[in-house]
Amino acid sequence: MDSPTTQLFTARDGRTLDVLVGGDASSQIALVCHHGTPSDATIWNDWHADARVNQLRLISVSRPGYASSQRNPGRSVSCAAADVEDVLDALGIEKFLVIGWSGGGPHALACAALLPERCIAASVLAGVGPHGEPDLDSLSDMGPENIEHKKIAIQGEEPLREWAKVNAADWFTIADEDLAAALGGLVPEIDVYALNEQGQAKIWASSIRRCLQNGIDGYIDDSLVFCKYWGFKPADIQTPVTIWQGDLDLMVPFTHGQWLIKHIPNAKGMLEIGHGHISLIADKKQEIIEDLVSQIK
Repeated sequence: MDSPTTQLFTARDGRTLDVLVGGDASSQIALVCHHGTPSDATIWNDWHADARVNQLRLISVSRPGYASSQRNPGRSVSCAAADVEDVLDALGIEKFLVIGWSGGGPHALACAALLPERCIAASVLAGVGPHGEPDLDSLSDMGPENIEHKKIAIQGEEPLREWAKVNAADWFTIADEDLAAALGGLVPEIDVYALNEQGQAKIWASSIRRCLQNGIDGYIDDSLVFCKYWGFKPADIQTPVTIWQGDLDLMVPFTHGQWLIKHIPNAKGMLEIGHGHISLIADKKQEIIEDLVSQIK
């Protein structure tokens, strides 16, 4: 079986986009996957075979500032839709399904909201809820590392860069076997198992190292976009959306998934008891894909 490849595309404003392309090369329907924070397109490498079996073209765009994707200073979550559209157009693909994990969740919703004629359905996997909503305490029930990070990010880019010099320094060379320990209070026991026993540490650590190979701008900008208006309202989404969320998640708490289910019209909730942020992906991949594919008419 052939392997997915990383290719360079050009966005409408001239920026270079780092894109993972795989799956079924003959398919006219794409599975567009948005990575978490920090990460890059290659974290979806092991979805290649699943996409191919389901006759889908696998596409993932490293967000601006990550890997070889050029930075887009001041970007918002909504900017992801245009980058995805540019890649789809270049590949001659009209329709797509979209997935977003963790920090990729809002970016998947951007595609559902802003490309409704092309997006068939969306799945949000442990996705971040919007900041500043009166009925969502975005810091409640998070692990201590993420609370600290979010509080600094709210202060702006310069304080965040100073914080990152110390707190993100190890990410550039993080070893696979050190990832679980580095995540500290963000990973419950079931996520440690997913990392160390189910191979997720190798997948994510490799992606982290690659995403930072040209600097930390992607991580900085990702952190900032989650502290401001996304550029669209979840309440305006008409595309079918499924929200997957584990109740043991300490990176993106259960309350975020509950908020999204409440505020996205007709969203389907898959609240997985006994799962964390990483075990959700490790154990539920087939169900997630089958749920999305079922929306193809």
